[in-house]
Amino acid sequence: ASDVYKRQFRNMSHQQRRTIALPLAMLIGAVFHGFFNKLSFLPPYLIFAMLFVTYCRVSAGQVRFRAFHWVLLAVQMSLGILLYLVLCRVNPLLAQGAMMCSFVPTAMAATTIGGMLGADVATMASFCLMSNMGVAVAAPVLFAAIGANPELSFLQSVGIILWKVVPLLILPFVCAVLLERFAPRWHKAVRDRQIISFWIWAASLTVVLGRTVEFLLAQPKENYTVEVLLAAVALVICLLQFTLGRYIGRRFGDTVAGGQSIGQKNTVLAIWMAQTWLDPLSSVAPAAYVIWQNIVNSWQLWRYRGDGRGRS
Repeated sequence: ASDVYKRQFRNMSHQQRRTIALPLAMLIGAVFHGFFNKLSFLPPYLIFAMLFVTYCRVSAGQVRFRAFHWVLLAVQMSLGILLYLVLCRVNPLLAQGAMMCSFVPTAMAATTIGGMLGADVATMASFCLMSNMGVAVAAPVLFAAIGANPELSFLQSVGIILWKVVPLLILPFVCAVLLERFAPRWHKAVRDRQIISFWIWAASLTVVLGRTVEFLLAQPKENYTVEVLLAAVALVICLLQFTLGRYIGRRFGDTVAGGQSIGQKNTVLAIWMAQTWLDPLSSVAPAAYVIWQNIVNSWQLWRYRGDGRGRS
């Protein structure tokens, strides 16, 4: 029986493998949460590796920032802060979870999905870089203002968070540029093996979900209602961001790029950030966002392939 399953897996296309990989990664993380919780130190290194491999796909000469990108970045930042300010009056935990579903940068996988849906890949790749740099600069100030490291002064807190976030989000691009400049053959080798970034992403998702499940099981029963609310808030924000992004994209001539840039988030980074600097329970929102954004993307791909005119 095992040989049959192995042959079936080998006969699958890369797309079919990727389709089942993410749900399987989430399931493995949830089932074996105790083991993967012990690997909770790995996500920063996996995120760095994932970004580095993906940035090798984009030549520095291809990066062009346009008005479209600045509008998207303004929406990403302002919407996250606005959601926090509105919801913190209701429930600070919901406010943190909602903010992390919007404030974090675009997922690097959004470029691949966007390309499959007909978006301009260069446009999306440029925004992914801008989005990560924007978060690297703004996150330390925002988290310090919310109250991360309350035992430290504001400036001390900003410095500590800056020291951890900036290398994680910006150094991968710097390393990719240096590799392209001084070792073009190695750069090409990495660029031609972009599938590596997908499997690193799947491994990261397994670890962060394992830690999330371990944390949820340790919570008292009275927190279950809050967890359901966090998942519901994530669904509303997911639909809002895809819709808003598509509206902005339509105004600039690329509806799909707008929707993917605002709607598809680097949830692995969001979960890690929430568990590191905010109330760990707030990570339930970006963990649920993983499910919602994949449902939206699956629906878009199904609709795009089923439409003879190729619309998404």
